[in-house]
Amino acid sequence: MAIWDKLKQGIDKVEKVATEAIDEGKTRLDARRARQATDQAAQALGYAVFRAWEQGQPLDAVTLDRLARALREHEQNAVRLEAAAGDAAEWRKRGGEAPAAASASAANEPPPAEPAAGTTGPT
Repeated sequence: MAIWDKLKQGIDKVEKVATEAIDEGKTRLDARRARQATDQAAQALGYAVFRAWEQGQPLDAVTLDRLARALREHEQNAVRLEAAAGDAAEWRKRGGEAPAAASASAANEPPPAEPAAGTTGPT
């Protein structure tokens, strides 16, 4: 029976590693999409500024605020997802082991996909 237990443990470990790799890949894909949305928001802001400049008029404050807010939100989301993907990769490279400073109960859990509420990336 011991061989079956070892086999099951090995299969469980492989399944866990595969699941973690898939989750990391999904996070990286989400980060890539967020970065693309950031680029599109920056492009929209640039076009709006250029059109206003070409017409010799300032960009109205409502449009500027809306486009700048969208750009800021997309950038923060992209930074958050990129950090989460990096954390997941580092965690997986360590073999799922928490850093020495972490508690023993947290050692068996993957890092959170999102930062704690109220935290943001650089603006």
